[in-house]
Amino acid sequence: MAHLVGTADGETRVTFPHGAVQGMARVRAILPMQDRRWAVICDATPFHPVDHTWPDHPADLGSLLVGGVRVPVTDCVIGAVAHGTDDLLLGDSIPVRRGADGWHWHVVHLVDGDLSALTPGEEAELLVDQERRLGLSTGHTACELVTLAINEAFADSWRKPVPCDVRGLPDFDGAALTVSRIHQYGSRDEYRLGKSLRKKGFVADDLADRLPELTERINNLMNGWAGADLPVWVDAPGEGLMARRTWNCGLPDGTVSVPCGGTHVGSTGRLGTVAVTLDLDSDGATLTMKTEVTGELSPIAC
Repeated sequence: MAHLVGTADGETRVTFPHGAVQGMARVRAILPMQDRRWAVICDATPFHPVDHTWPDHPADLGSLLVGGVRVPVTDCVIGAVAHGTDDLLLGDSIPVRRGADGWHWHVVHLVDGDLSALTPGEEAELLVDQERRLGLSTGHTACELVTLAINEAFADSWRKPVPCDVRGLPDFDGAALTVSRIHQYGSRDEYRLGKSLRKKGFVADDLADRLPELTERINNLMNGWAGADLPVWVDAPGEGLMARRTWNCGLPDGTVSVPCGGTHVGSTGRLGTVAVTLDLDSDGATLTMKTEVTGELSPIAC
């Protein structure tokens, strides 16, 4: 916890939901960090920050140009300031869930370089690393789709009715997912197959033998959706960081919409070729799904 120089009233406006990778903004507050970096808050930003509540999507990186000096943005996180204070908390140090009342919420750019002469109110140009953004956006779109694909592949693995996903299929991902991590052009998801899941009706006794068949099902679905070049878009009803956003995809059996705060490519065709692998640990308690995509070769904005 440290004291800001400037104001942290309100919340940061974000432009990344619709694919922005650059923008102009006013510096609202600055803070020297113990590791010699500076924390910079602007009134608006195209940078996507890592979320302390569910850190599946890594931060955008890039650069910030202010006062004629360009400095690298080496991390981007969510910051929170309690109403009536100037104490900035970052990431895991925030004691409440994202969006909790009584707090101002911000995108905080962690910047290398000497910004001791910077004062709030100056104009800044913010530039996101486009290659990294494209890779992460591609990986996140693939991750959203593969959670639907694994639900369909595992649909006949239940002996009891369970809550369904947005396509009306048993929600294995929602019931068993413990960790999800997105990387450039892929993702890694871990599922817990413990007693609680089995009590809900999941049948895992023959899972090891069925893995090749289930993997083939998932890959067929994913490559079918990628080959169909289906539209993908993000709905963002407000510009504030805490505005509720949804990911949408026009699948052949109907449009699906799920809450999502990340960035995405504009169609499933941007995934290229998809390769999904499933790995069951030795005691049968954890299933790991790895998704890798080739992505499109042209460096078009996402």
